[in-house]
Amino acid sequence: MPRNIRIGDYLVENNLITQEQLDTVLQVQKEGLGKRFGEVLVDQGYMSEIRFAQALAAKFRIPFVDLAHIDLDADIVQKIPENLAKKYNVIAINIQGRRLTVATDDPYNFNILEEIKGITGMDTNPVFAARSAITRAIGKNYSMQSVDDVVASVTQIEGTEDFDEQDSKDRVDSAPIVKLSTTIVENSFRADATDIHIEPFKTYTRIRIRVNGDLIELMNISSAVHSALSTRIKLISGMNIAEKRIPQDGRFSQTVDGVNLDVRVSSLPTVNGEKIVIRILSTGNIALRHITDLGMNDYNLGLFESMLRCPHGVILVTGPTGSGKTTTLYAALGEIAKPNVNVITVEDPVEKQIEGINQVQVNEKAHMTFAAALRSILRQDPDIVMIGEMRDGETAEIGIRAAITGHLVLSTLHTNDAASTIVRLIDMGIPSYMVATSLIGVVAQRLVKVLCPKCKEQTWSTEEDNKLMRLENVDEPVPIYAAKGCSECNGTGYKGRTAIHEIIHCSGKVSEMIASGSGKEQIEETARENGTRLLRDNVSDLVQQGVTTIDELVHVTYAV
Repeated sequence: MPRNIRIGDYLVENNLITQEQLDTVLQVQKEGLGKRFGEVLVDQGYMSEIRFAQALAAKFRIPFVDLAHIDLDADIVQKIPENLAKKYNVIAINIQGRRLTVATDDPYNFNILEEIKGITGMDTNPVFAARSAITRAIGKNYSMQSVDDVVASVTQIEGTEDFDEQDSKDRVDSAPIVKLSTTIVENSFRADATDIHIEPFKTYTRIRIRVNGDLIELMNISSAVHSALSTRIKLISGMNIAEKRIPQDGRFSQTVDGVNLDVRVSSLPTVNGEKIVIRILSTGNIALRHITDLGMNDYNLGLFESMLRCPHGVILVTGPTGSGKTTTLYAALGEIAKPNVNVITVEDPVEKQIEGINQVQVNEKAHMTFAAALRSILRQDPDIVMIGEMRDGETAEIGIRAAITGHLVLSTLHTNDAASTIVRLIDMGIPSYMVATSLIGVVAQRLVKVLCPKCKEQTWSTEEDNKLMRLENVDEPVPIYAAKGCSECNGTGYKGRTAIHEIIHCSGKVSEMIASGSGKEQIEETARENGTRLLRDNVSDLVQQGVTTIDELVHVTYAV
């Protein structure tokens, strides 16, 4: 294969993309804002960034490295100065004699390699890596100051509770406070945290982050610094820094390792000062998931795909806060949003902007509620409507009526399982016959922690464990796994999460039972007869497969 062949033609010849996809990418690139070919290819969802980088490496006959699975030595990384690493998006990963191995996404830029050689005094050996992986590795392995240094410099600030607004602005714009607030968000993002809790106590302020659903401690700082830190965060979030007696909400953006984060902030007055909770939301830099990536088993995936083919009706996704409902809805929109249909969403907040979809932001202060937005949306000739949440009876009724009049409506509810969602709609004042005729199906979901593959330990189930897994007819112990903890999983025993689903397809007998006003247990039993597997059944399978633990089964489904 000649090296001078265009990368697009190379991908087509190797059956990695189709000619039609290549034409689309070239057209988008021509009309776009100067994006590189690979960026457009990934944005369109035709290839993952890793797969594209591997294809480039194969084309140019240069070794490919996946930096996500390499432990980098700090001394080797520091051979290249941080400013140079960030300027050219390169990172040193190995040394052999006087030869420095450098990961780059531009291995044929000899000017970069020569500059590195001039500074380090070593010959450079380029290897290929994905651009975003290099950026993340740079952010994780370099630091202008260590966290300890940041905290130490901040604690030198004398904290006072009483100071005027102008004085507070001067204080919170000081370098140590700015560095501390930035460092907190950076380290939280790199730890895959979803939330940051800044909690004031009498003698110290505790900072915890939520990772895989659990709160873990990030750092403690002096209570003398808390006022300046909270004021800094409120200032950049657009809150009133002079008001400390009432809760406030705000937002700001921050770029970490090349990723633009949308950060939501909430303050709450407590006896020791204001508690700040920061939520790190998904961003446009993260590609939409496909429905095949949601963790559904084959049966549930087939059921979900058949529900999405319905031209009109209501599909509800239910579960507690942080269970992945929005991710599922976005994946569903990505599946059904085609150029020939009009898709409109109303959300609070709009967590991810999707190309080709009209997204509306709820604004309670301007009386732009879900119900008000929905009434206007139905006059916009929509084919598909996504409602972020059916918070009240009015919103639910408008959504149900929209489905009956020929629209496909997707939305969420906060309920424990799929059957109770149906009962909840009727309790909200929707007539049972309308629910029965409009509801296509309900997807209940939870996120369960996945055992760390490096340290999980095999054990044997007890009689009580078998009952929890609904193995009533099994008298013998079955092999299961327990969490242990290692450096790979930060001592937690778990690494990442996966989803479990319970889907009730409201057709046939289930629809008849809804119309007759049957209760939760009756609907659930009928759904099981039709093939529905409950949340407990799904997580039980994962326990027996060694994916998760009995503790997670109890934690996620015991109340169900």
